[in-house]
Amino acid sequence: MIWMITKYLITAGMVVLISELAKRSDKVGGLIAALPLVTVLTLIWLYLEKQSMEKIANHAWYTFWYVVPTLPMFLAFPYLLPRCGFWLTLLISVVMTVICFIGFALIVRRFGIELM
Repeated sequence: MIWMITKYLITAGMVVLISELAKRSDKVGGLIAALPLVTVLTLIWLYLEKQSMEKIANHAWYTFWYVVPTLPMFLAFPYLLPRCGFWLTLLISVVMTVICFIGFALIVRRFGIELM
């Protein structure tokens, strides 16, 4: 139980730290948020919990493929925000990301990569 609480506190602390840094500097906040810190922490947690090397490697592999279709959202969000407001922009970005993911998954399936 203490291990689980430790994991939650460290992981949540990172989110709070990034949001606090973003308040002070857009660039620093964006840079830190762009780093794969959550993925690195997840890989560490999996390793410390004695998961197989295959499981850890698969997590890194799929994380890469799942990140690619999210990238257009980071271009659309700042464009849409002043035009649509925060909540509508967020909704459009989520829907756009889902559509990009489905399309991307269908494309990479032709190359033997199963994401769905």
